[in-house]
Amino acid sequence: MKKSDLLKQTVEHIDIKKHNVIDLVEAMSKTAFQGRNLGRAAHIYDQMLRDKDCVVFLCLAGSLFSAGLKNVVVDLVRNKMVDCIVSTGAIIVDQDFFEALGFKHYVGTPFVDDNVLRDLHIDRIYDTFIDEDELRVCDHTVGEIADSLEPRPYSSREFIWEMGRYLKEKNQGRDSVVRSAFENDVPIFCPAFSDSSAGFGLVYHQWHHPERHLSIDSAKDFLEVTRCKLAAPESGLLMIGGGVPKNFVQDTVVAAEILEQPAQMHKYAIQITVADERDGALSGSTLKEASSWGKVSTSFEQMVYAEATIAMPLITGYAYHKKSWEKRKAHRLQQIFQKETAAV
Repeated sequence: MKKSDLLKQTVEHIDIKKHNVIDLVEAMSKTAFQGRNLGRAAHIYDQMLRDKDCVVFLCLAGSLFSAGLKNVVVDLVRNKMVDCIVSTGAIIVDQDFFEALGFKHYVGTPFVDDNVLRDLHIDRIYDTFIDEDELRVCDHTVGEIADSLEPRPYSSREFIWEMGRYLKEKNQGRDSVVRSAFENDVPIFCPAFSDSSAGFGLVYHQWHHPERHLSIDSAKDFLEVTRCKLAAPESGLLMIGGGVPKNFVQDTVVAAEILEQPAQMHKYAIQITVADERDGALSGSTLKEASSWGKVSTSFEQMVYAEATIAMPLITGYAYHKKSWEKRKAHRLQQIFQKETAAV
């Protein structure tokens, strides 16, 4: 078996613009179980977009872009349906930036000998395949970007902004979330940035520049995302998966209190997850539980227990075709930090 035998069919990204799911989602909202929950979540997301004072945070965890959801997020960014993204590093670097460099994810299968894949330098994410040799190019490109920057501590937002600049200047990745966010002033945060291809690139950078190198400042990340929370009277969360991104953005309410800049709890909150709450882990903890910490209001919250490739296109597609975003202003939160840089 050759590598070319397995890397044949590429994963195709869903285009929510092509599928008007309003009637389907409305019908589901009148059913029961997760169909009704999904319908209510779609209504809440549309309500977020109609609320002129609401900043929308999109939280991403899991292998979403490798599974065909990248263009969903590109459309949310381009159409003012999201103001800030908090994500795992793998989604932003190993999946989005990776594809922006011209590489692809491939349709695979879990019914394969993984030792054979290892020998062929093919990585597997359940039923998708990735060329490990191409991932190494992604790693080194991150290292090259780091080499080109002033050696100092950066927030992940600052570094990802430079990744967007790189793609723009190289005219690569026109359908990249990183590039689209750069072009639309949408900040992206990866609070565990090094847990990704970025980490390999930064390790390479620091190994070869032991005396003068950049680093990622996680506390600066926390401060900056809290400032995004403080930038508007109301906020809403659209959370796909759980983990660090979910808790990181919820914690901004508590951080604001510590800074003596009291902020309202997140007014709106939706989470799509397959995790269970009974083990006490963060990914499955309910939004009602978050209310006990003073993070999320229970006025407009909805858990949807469904897999992301099914639920996310329906909820976002509903909101897209309702067109509330057309009358919505772009908050352009990235400009908060650009103005500071210009002032210095």
